[in-house]
Amino acid sequence: MNRHPATTTHQGRPTATPFTTPPSAAVYEMRTLRTDAEREEAAALVQDRQRWLAMRKLPVPAQADVPALFRDPQTKPAGLFEDGKLLACLIPERDPGLGWGEGPCLFLSCVHTLPDLPDDIMRLVTLWASDFAARQDLPAVRAETLARHPLDADPIAALLRRLTDMGWNIRGSGTGREGDRVARLELAAEHRPGLSTLIACRVHAPETAPDDRGSA
Repeated sequence: MNRHPATTTHQGRPTATPFTTPPSAAVYEMRTLRTDAEREEAAALVQDRQRWLAMRKLPVPAQADVPALFRDPQTKPAGLFEDGKLLACLIPERDPGLGWGEGPCLFLSCVHTLPDLPDDIMRLVTLWASDFAARQDLPAVRAETLARHPLDADPIAALLRRLTDMGWNIRGSGTGREGDRVARLELAAEHRPGLSTLIACRVHAPETAPDDRGSA
């Protein structure tokens, strides 16, 4: 390895060479999907995930065309990236009028991850969402996941155990915004000052969602 000769003083002793360590780039990036190409990539990820679930006889949405939601230029989906590779996508919304839960919230709609990825991806989404909600002055994050079986029966029970280990609380079940039976999830917002070294956030402030997909 080449070494530069040290600068010396008139006594022959090396002087300190000032330097600045460049800030390290975050490993992951969560950003709003702005282009048609990015939205199409998210729609393809959703389709891959739904095929993966169907092959394992796991539930997929019956009432909504979820890929179309990601293609719709009126939505503002976000994606989790690693070195330019899309790992997960979702639609963040503010106060969508869920009909359950108390107080305002950040709602994560249509959360999908790449098939066969470990739970660590959902854990990253959880950390980001908790911090992002806190920075929007929202006290909680809420989400819904398909639950066509009793919540204490697998496969939904195993999923809910993993989510509770990540900090989510189960708030019962009911009809979701898209008309499917869902488990209701809630996560406390929490400022995480050091998270930016792991996940860079370039997500637009979420808009209040129109209350046109009622729940019960």
